Amino acid sequence: MSLYAIGDLHLSTGTDKPMDVFGGAWENYAEKIKNGFSELGEEDTVVLCGDLSWGKSLEESLGDFRFIDQLPSRKILLKGNHDYWWTTVSKMKNFFQKHGIEGFDILHNNCILLEGVAICGTRGWFFEDDFSDNHDRKVYQRELMRLEASLKEGKASGADRIFAFLHYPPLTLDYACEEIIDLLVKYDVEICCYGHLHGNSHRRAVTGKRHRIDFKLVSADYVGFKPVKIL
Repeated sequence: MSLYAIGDLHLSTGTDKPMDVFGGAWENYAEKIKNGFSELGEEDTVVLCGDLSWGKSLEESLGDFRFIDQLPSRKILLKGNHDYWWTTVSKMKNFFQKHGIEGFDILHNNCILLEGVAICGTRGWFFEDDFSDNHDRKVYQRELMRLEASLKEGKASGADRIFAFLHYPPLTLDYACEEIIDLLVKYDVEICCYGHLHGNSHRRAVTGKRHRIDFKLVSADYVGFKPVKIL
């Protein structure tokens, strides 16, 4: 059994928004995703760090879920900023069960234990010193609470190691969300994986050790559409 992570698959089998239009690395990207997963086994686990489907509802995203479900491995789903289909955990679980999709777990206000590792996380949010919209501030505060709830559950589980998975980067070369980083440090997070950054934004990414945490960018186009082995 191995643990992997990848984010930002941006599938669009049920919508007319394929990423191929951006050319370059995104050409024929669905096939690249298939190939990237081909070396994994059913006993492996992949954390999907958000932005999975362009569908705006569960029904519109069904083809994308089936595509993901057919890839080898168990999948842990995390919300991204473009996952408009995301709803309550109970509705998502019922929808997946109704359509025979059995290989998904949902990371949302919880942690998932995997052989001594607590898998924690949430979507995250971009922090600004002066929020122009009070809605942004509320979303940001809610994401902080969700992250701490997840990390607190991971700590209480007695797991040997705590890994965090986010969609938004908690820091880049020109930006740092101190409150999220403080939580990662407080709960002794060893590895933090994140996505969201594409194309030219890759150059802003922080990878490697900061604050005693190993940060990894796992956006699909950054990692060649192949899940990154974490453990």
